[in-house]
Amino acid sequence: MNETPMRARAVVDLAALRANVRALRAAAPGAELMAVVKSDAYGHGAVPCARAAREAGASWLGTATPEEALALRAAGDTGRLLCWLWTPGGPWREAIEADVDVSLSAMWALREAVAAARECGRTARVQLKADTGLGRNGCPPADWPELVAAARAAEAEGTVTVTGLWSHFACADEPGHPSIAAQLKVFRTLLAQAEQAGLRPEVRHIANSPATLTLPESHFDLVRTGIAVYGISPSPEVGHPGDFGLRPVMTLVASLASVKRVPGGHGVSYGHRYITPGPTTLALVPVGYADGVPRHASGTGPVLVAGKWRTVAGTVAMDQFVVDLGGDAAAPGDEAVLFGPGDRGEPTAEDWARAVGSIAYEIVTRISARVPRVYVGRAEGTGN
Repeated sequence: MNETPMRARAVVDLAALRANVRALRAAAPGAELMAVVKSDAYGHGAVPCARAAREAGASWLGTATPEEALALRAAGDTGRLLCWLWTPGGPWREAIEADVDVSLSAMWALREAVAAARECGRTARVQLKADTGLGRNGCPPADWPELVAAARAAEAEGTVTVTGLWSHFACADEPGHPSIAAQLKVFRTLLAQAEQAGLRPEVRHIANSPATLTLPESHFDLVRTGIAVYGISPSPEVGHPGDFGLRPVMTLVASLASVKRVPGGHGVSYGHRYITPGPTTLALVPVGYADGVPRHASGTGPVLVAGKWRTVAGTVAMDQFVVDLGGDAAAPGDEAVLFGPGDRGEPTAEDWARAVGSIAYEIVTRISARVPRVYVGRAEGTGN
């Protein structure tokens, strides 16, 4: 059956994702692996990516919001799942009843988790997060003894089980940064305090993607891998994806909507920030900032059209942008590749990140739901 051609599509290679998970497990052989699937799996699609990660041996999944965690449960995931970004009044009871491990960074959160556990008659699985120097979420060291003691008391009461103790690096993508050793020292101190208070967690974890790949002493019992699962280097200064045995998972493609000849001196797109230097051919790529193409890629974003790298000509609009083909030929319906693994000479998400002064995390995560995800490599050993 013929499929209707798509205006644009984000092709997600689940076979590459599974291979990435295996490579990351090999990088931390003494630890369990968590695949982080927050933000719709960094734009790749949470449910299919979670399933593929599980197939490749990820024993844990991680989400930011409780809504993300509950959506995975609704889709049938039953494995270990940690959710860490809570606000007062959140769906604690629903998460506890769904066997989600909930992260706590303060006494208010512990109180709400305990109340929800009592309400539903279940023991809440909780993990205590310490702020070892990142300065975002996490319990400050000065408040840690109080949180640990209260969690231990709740554990003795039977309302909670403390399954994990954890923290997050600030600069693990900069190997040798002095904050790394400082945070590890604080983390070890706080772990010892928790042990002395009687806590015996299943997992202790602080390593994110860059630490998993470059800092073995940080692996403890579990590593949390996010962007690396999707084949993007968490530290481009240290290595490209291939240097770590990773392959980018997403390829963003669009079909040209228009190809036309114009004279020299012709303005292109809003504000006429690009004027054709002479007679030329313009191609219209039908994706724009509503699809997640950064507007600040105007005049800088790379795209492969008609076998060559082009640069966005003029302003990125809501639904479209233009490239100048010079003397080259193309036709409506021809493929424009914004980014992919780079195998065919196309730009990568990292190339886009450099072009707009951002990071590749943002490039893939911002691709909107208006762009259909097309999954390939769904099943091991098949072409599906």
